[in-house]
Amino acid sequence: MELEDLVQPEGVIAHLKVTSKKQALQELAERAAKLTGLSERAIFETLLERERLGSTGVGQGIAIPHGKLGELDRLHGLFARLDTPIDFESVDDQPVDLMFLLLAPESAGADHLKALARISRLLRNPAVVEKLRASEDASALFSILTEPVATSAA
Repeated sequence: MELEDLVQPEGVIAHLKVTSKKQALQELAERAAKLTGLSERAIFETLLERERLGSTGVGQGIAIPHGKLGELDRLHGLFARLDTPIDFESVDDQPVDLMFLLLAPESAGADHLKALARISRLLRNPAVVEKLRASEDASALFSILTEPVATSAA
């Protein structure tokens, strides 16, 4: 699974201005609603429900909020680079400045897990994370997210 299958250029936010976890999830839900045609409230409620199980802040300034919605016909991803890091109750207690939202159909099963694993692998790559943090515009962020991962050291 490649990230260009999940995220479209219009799903990349270069400067998300939020001050809290709840506000970040609301903003991402609003953007996701425009991209998917689903209810912003349904998306937001799904994300909050998932966060109640445990934070999706995976550490090192990264969060991967995700959820399943029955109305979706395919996986959808959004990426946001926050202007100011926020508390996300992450596993390492570090504030979050990079967020990758993943929404999946209820029937996604293994595809949902494969997509989460793919996103997680990418965002554990220090070189990729450094480039994402250094980029100021959405098209550059999209290029970094969707460039093929080198299989060998150059």
